[in-house]
This record gives sequence, C-alpha cells and structure tokens, in this order.
Amino acid sequence: MTTPPAALVNKNKKHFLGVPAPLGYVAGVGRGATGFTTRSDIGPARDANDVSDDRHAPPAAKRPKKKEEEEEDKDDEDLNDSNYDEFSGYGGSLFAKDPYDKDDAEADAIYESIDKRMDEKRKEYREKRLKLELERYRQERPKIQQQFSDLKRDLVNVSEDEWRSVPDVGDARNRKQRNPRAEKFTPLPDSVLSRNLGGDTSSSIDPNSGLASMMPGVSTPGMLTPTGDMDLRKIGQARNTLMNVKLSQVSDSVTGQTVVDPKGYLTDLQSMIPTYGGDINDIKKARLLLKSVRETNPNHPPAWIASARLEEVTGKIQAARNLIMKGCETNLQSEDLWLEAARLQPPDTAKAVIAQAARHIPTSVRIWIKAADLETEIKAKRRVYRKALEHIPNSVRLWKAAVELENPDDARILLSRAVECCPTAVELWLALAKLETYDNARKVLNKARENVPTDKSIWVTAAKLEEAHGNHHMVERIIDRALTSLSANGVEINREHWFKEAIESEKSGHIHCCRAIVKSIIAYGIEPEDQKHTWMEDAENCITQGAYECARTVYNHALTTFASKKSIWLRAAYLEKNHGTRDSLEGLLQRAVAHCPKSEVLWLMGAKSKWLAGDVPAARGILSLAFQANPNSEEIWLAAVKLESENNEYERARRLLAKARGSAPTPRVMMKSAKLEWALNNLDAALNLLDEALKVFPDFPKLWMMMGQIYEQKQEVSKAFDAYNSGIKKCPNSIPLWLLLSRLEEKRGLLTKARSVLERARLKNPKNDILWLEAIRVEIRAGMKDIAMPMIAKALQECPDSGYLWAESIFLENRPQRKAKSVDALKKCEHDPHVLLAVSKLFWSERKITKCREWFQRTLKIEPDLGDAWAYWYRFEQLHGTPEQQAEVKQRCLAAEPHHGELWCSISKNIKNWCYSTEQILLATTKEVPIPV
Repeated sequence: MTTPPAALVNKNKKHFLGVPAPLGYVAGVGRGATGFTTRSDIGPARDANDVSDDRHAPPAAKRPKKKEEEEEDKDDEDLNDSNYDEFSGYGGSLFAKDPYDKDDAEADAIYESIDKRMDEKRKEYREKRLKLELERYRQERPKIQQQFSDLKRDLVNVSEDEWRSVPDVGDARNRKQRNPRAEKFTPLPDSVLSRNLGGDTSSSIDPNSGLASMMPGVSTPGMLTPTGDMDLRKIGQARNTLMNVKLSQVSDSVTGQTVVDPKGYLTDLQSMIPTYGGDINDIKKARLLLKSVRETNPNHPPAWIASARLEEVTGKIQAARNLIMKGCETNLQSEDLWLEAARLQPPDTAKAVIAQAARHIPTSVRIWIKAADLETEIKAKRRVYRKALEHIPNSVRLWKAAVELENPDDARILLSRAVECCPTAVELWLALAKLETYDNARKVLNKARENVPTDKSIWVTAAKLEEAHGNHHMVERIIDRALTSLSANGVEINREHWFKEAIESEKSGHIHCCRAIVKSIIAYGIEPEDQKHTWMEDAENCITQGAYECARTVYNHALTTFASKKSIWLRAAYLEKNHGTRDSLEGLLQRAVAHCPKSEVLWLMGAKSKWLAGDVPAARGILSLAFQANPNSEEIWLAAVKLESENNEYERARRLLAKARGSAPTPRVMMKSAKLEWALNNLDAALNLLDEALKVFPDFPKLWMMMGQIYEQKQEVSKAFDAYNSGIKKCPNSIPLWLLLSRLEEKRGLLTKARSVLERARLKNPKNDILWLEAIRVEIRAGMKDIAMPMIAKALQECPDSGYLWAESIFLENRPQRKAKSVDALKKCEHDPHVLLAVSKLFWSERKITKCREWFQRTLKIEPDLGDAWAYWYRFEQLHGTPEQQAEVKQRCLAAEPHHGELWCSISKNIKNWCYSTEQILLATTKEVPIPV
C-alpha cells in the first residue's frame, strides 16, 4: 500500500485541530452533554482553618468500595415484605437511624393538614366527576335490574292464568338441565314381576326386590306389612297427607281461598318503583331547610306547601297530608293551603277539608269552585254554587258557573238575579239577552247600555238582534249611535278592533251588521291623501281572513269615493271572479266600464265572462260597445277575432281582421291575420299577408318566423332558409329565429352549419343560456356526448345562474353523479323552477314516489305558469297515483292556465292545435312526456 502524498494529507486535515476552543464551548454538547463546574475551577468551598464537621463522612468512607464489598452488601440487604416501609423503603432510608422527635411529628402534622385541606378543596369536583363517570358508565352498561325495570312494571297487566302458565326456570349452569336428554327406561324381567306380584289382589312389594329401589322411603317402618313387605296403599295415603300439609301452608283455614294474591303481589311490585330519582342527600337538605323556614315563620303558606310537595314527590303521601293539614291549622285564612290539602287528600276526605275551608274562608271563590268540582252529581254542584252565591253574590265567575248547570228557564231566572248583583258584567247581560224574547232582549240590552256605557259588544249584539228579526234599517242606525255614544263616554275608537268585530259578524252570518260596521268605521280617522292606500290594505286583510263581504263593502265604499280609479275596479273584479258569482262579476264590470270606458281590461273581462257562460251574442255586444269607446284598440280587435274564431265564425273573423288592418294596422293584427289563414290551411294567402306586413314591419321577428315555418310546411326548404336568414339580418337579437335556422340546417343533415349558426348567434347575443343549451343538445342528438360535456361546463362558466343549463347538466351526468350535481344546481339556483323540475324527475327515476310528488308541488308553487311541470306531474300521477290525485292535478292545471314550457309550447304553438283548450294541450303534452331513467 503506497503512502498518500503530503498535499493530500494536508487537504484532509481538519481546520479546527490545534486551535483553542471558543468561549463557552462544552465538549459533546451536540450529543447531549452539559457543562459543569468543579471545585478546581472556583477554588475550595471551605477555608483551611475551619473546624471539621462531624456530619460529613470520614475520609475512609469516601473511598470507593471494591467489587467484593458491594456484592457482600447486596447479600446482606433484607428484601422481606416485613422489612418494607412505605416512607423508608427496604431496610430503612438514609434517615432511618435518626430519632423521630417532636419537630418531626409537628412537621408531619402540618403536611397532613395541608394534604387534608387540599383534598377537601378538590372533594366536590372529584365527587361530581366520579358521579358523572358513574352515570355515563351506567348509561353505557346498565344493570340487568335497570334493563328489565319497564318489564317489571308491565307485570301488572299479567293475568292470573298467564302467571300460572309461566314455566319453571332451570339452573343455567347445569348442562344436563340446559340440554335435557330423553330418559331411558329399562323394562323389568317378567320373573321379577311374577315373584313380587304373584296374586291379583296383592298390594305389597318385597323390599329385597329390584322394585324397591324405585320407591324412595320404602324403608319407613309404617310402610311395611306384618310380613315385612311394603304396603302400596299406605304409600299413597302418605303422599296425600304430605300434599295436604303443603296446601294448608298457603291456604286460609276459614274460606279455603289461597292467601297468595297474585294481583296484589303485582301491585306491590308497582309500588316498589321509586317515584323520585334524585339524591337522598338533596332530599334531606331540602327537608332541613323547609323545616327551618316553617319554624322561623309558621305563618308563611308557601313553606308548608313546598314541604308537602317534597314529601309527595318522595312518595310519602301520608307525611305530606299531615304537614299540609298542620299548615292549615296554623294558617286558617290561606286558601292556597286549603286547596293544596284538598288536592292531596282522597276524594271523601277532600270534601271534608274543603267544607272546613269554606267555614273559615266563606268569601273565597276558588274554594267554592273546588267544592263544586269535588261533587259528582249535578244536583249537588248546583247546591254548592247557590250556597256560594249567598256568601259571594258579586262574583261573576260563580254566577257563570252556576248558570251553565241550569236549564234555560232556571238560567234566565238566575241571570236576572246575576245582573242585579253584578251590573257591570257585560257577559251576564249578553247571556240574559240571548235567553230572553225579542222585546225583553231589547229591554235587557238597553239596561246593559245604561250600566256599562263604554262597552261596544252590547251595541254590536243589539245590531245583530235587530238583523236576526229582519229590522235591517235599524242595524246601521245602531252602529252609528254606538260610535257616537262611545266617543262621548271617552272610549277610543280603534279601527282594527272594529274591523275584527265586522269579520266575526260575517263569520257568524250577520252580513248586514258587518256591512254597517265597515261603512261606519272605514273613514274614521283617515286623512284624505291616505284613504286609497289604507282602504286597499283593509280589503286585502279581509280577503286574507276569508271575510269577502267585508272586503266587498270596502271596495264599494272606495269606488264611491274614487269612481275613476281603474286599479280599484280591477281589484273588485278579481274579488268577484275568485269569490263571487258570475252575476255579481258582470254587474260590477258594467258599472266599471261606465266609469272607466277607456280601460280595455274591464271590457275584455266582461266579454270573457259572457263567453265562458255560453252567451256569445252578449259577448259580441260588449265588444261592440268597447269598439265605440276604444275605436283603435288592438286588444279589443284581437279579442273580437278570437271570439269569432273560437266559435267557428271564420268569415266574421276575417272581416274583423280586415277592418282592423284598415283602422289599426299593428304588427300583431297583421300576424293574427296571417295566422288565421295559416290555421285554415290557406298558405298562399298567409304568405301574401306576411309579405305585405314585412314591407311595413320588417323588424317584427314573428312575421319572419311564420314565413319560414310556412315554407317548411310546403317543403320549400330553400325559401325557408332565405326567410330565416333575412329575419336574422333584420332582427339579430331574436333567439327563436336563430334556433329555427339552426334546426333547419340540422334537418338538412348539415351539422357543421348548425354549429356555425349557433356560434354566430352567441357572438351576436353573448351570455345567452338558450343558445348554449341548443348547442349542447345539437351535440347530444348527434351522439357526441364527449363534446357536450366540456361545452356545458363552459356554458355554466359564462351563465352560472341559468336554471336551463343546470337542469340539463344533471341528466348529462352518469347515474351515480346525478345527485351530487343536483345539490350543486340547487345551491346556485335554489328557486329556479327548471332546476326543481329536474330534481323532481331525478326522484322519479329513482322511484322515490313521495319525494317526487313533494318536489312537483314545490316547483309549481314557485311557477304555476310552467306547463312542462304540469305535464310531467300529470304523467307521474297516471303511472303512480290514484284517480283522485290525477283529477286534482288536472283541475289545478286548468285553474292555473299555463302558457310556458318547452314541451308545452311545442304542442300549444303547433298550428294544427290552434283550437286546443288547456285540457287538450295538457293531455297531448302528457303523451309526449318521456319517463325519466
């Protein structure tokens, strides 16, 4: 091996070798070493001249022991348990040889007192924690006794027969009893039987034979015959005697009935259930506290009541009764104590207690009512109440309770006396008025007004009395006098309270009374500038509470003040339409058009009401009057055309449209003219009308759409393409035009051109969810789902709040991911009807019938005009619902009259279905509904 060169040796040499250590350096500190200081660093701790200390070991002791000496010490050490001390260890500690003097005892006592005090500080917390841990442990692992406590309570319901039929429980530890085996019997030989039972009349067994082993106790002397054999007859008698002894132990010697009562035994089990589950120490503390309160202030009834209830809770009912009776003796005038005593006592004793209470406190209403409640017979209750009224004649509560128990004739006599004793009790006056005849009732109410001039219920009752007897003209007069009289007596007239009286009067059937109240109070305290707003709120409040007659009265009064307000007429008309009759609606509309002849809606509502009733000539008459008032109204012209076309009067409809084009050539009139010809299959005439209309209104997109669709129907695709293209140039913001052009390209098989059309449309109309949805569906119809998925993600980035896109994205996912996608959709569009409809379809696909029905209802509550939701729900009920549920859905749909929805509009706007009613559209749309999968 060669020696390395010197340069290499110098290169490997460490740089710190031979260099002095830095200040504070400790060798091996990186490996856990610590610095220390020795005596050599700071010098000796003692001076050389100091006196030596005997406490230090001699120098020889500092000498390290040899190995042999250490082993010898270990052998000498006594490790016996008797040599162990908790404080000193084995063989004593370093201070074991020192004497235990007074200072040591004092120090130990101080330490012990400190430990005891610290332990007391932690005692409450420790005990509380142990108690919680024990309760938690018992909850997790209850005792068997606790687990079967409810079953023990149920033993009360076990009948005597069931108790007898309970089988005996064997020893579960005995394997032979747990798994019994069939007994084996070995028949005796015939020789044994013939030897022992030789004759037919023999009744003994030879004790030396094998049969004797089968009879225990056969060696008893009384069982042997004189010949030494066993007597079978005496064995049977002994058995009977033993059975009689056992029966006599559990039977009554007089009646022969069994002493063991199984039902009473079960009742005793019920009584063993603890009634209070708290700590016994808490009960003792409560007893001591309450006893201190009673002794300190024996005239304090709540202390006695609390003490009695404490004993009652702990199950000592007799102690509770004794306490409460002692309290009653101390506080004879406390009705609370007497009532509590009556509650704690059994019924018979309670009567005596209450009778004693009534003697001491004869003016206590509560005690007399308790006394009546304790009676079981009506006659006895009446006697108690009459006795009470002798002592307390001015108690309204007692009079009312007494009257309720009487028949009408006696009640009237009692009430006549009651109003004399309690002249300010309005309830008694009104009750007496109800029982009297008409004339006497008027007199009673007049007396009541004299005694109580500040109560409005007396006046209202008088008004209802007059209405009930046909005096309708008196009702308004009484209500007016009521307001005047109450104001004169300083009573504040509160509109809300009077409106409540009016609503209650209507609900009780007093229509004239409610009208009179509303008429009298409606303008009370209202400034002229606030009248319209306040009255509309009053009417809405009445409608909300179902008081339609009150609302009708409010509207009538408002219309007399604001006869030319169209909004009030419309509200009143909608009230009659929803909650009135057809005659009332038509009468109101006739008045409305007389005051507001320029309101087209009122004319149209009147005409529609006549038309729905089947009176087409009357509807025409209303529309002709509407023409005179509004000669150039587009709505009235189109309503007249619809009326004629719906009734198959096509020539009259054409003439009306021709007149309309001459007097009011609007785009809608032109469109309706072309649509009528298109519906009647006059395609050329329709195209001519459209050409004429487009020269005047080229920016009306529906004209271009109709032209393209007519050319498509005529199979002239190129002309349809030109019509759509021309329409897009004139109306670039019309989304339906772009969709029609794209679908036309798709029908021609030009998928690339359809995509380019939609791309151009999105450039012209950015952030439009309908265009994105159509582009995605184009890819889906072409079978390119892998292109549609990233496209819908991009669409949702551009239109994050689009319900159309979120609804489509749910069913684009695979089945396992649809639920998560629906949750995301609901977070973004919680109240969007299309998302809710998609979730409903998702539940339908999972066959969750109840949830699906709930989500359909939620969808239509948000948007009842969505026809697709009605169609899907009706189809769902056809498959999974009852005929009643199907009929309900159909009726609700007809009431809502929906107009929107992709599938719904594809049926309703098809020119072939132009005469379809809402029901027909619903049925046709339902057939097109796909079942979600």
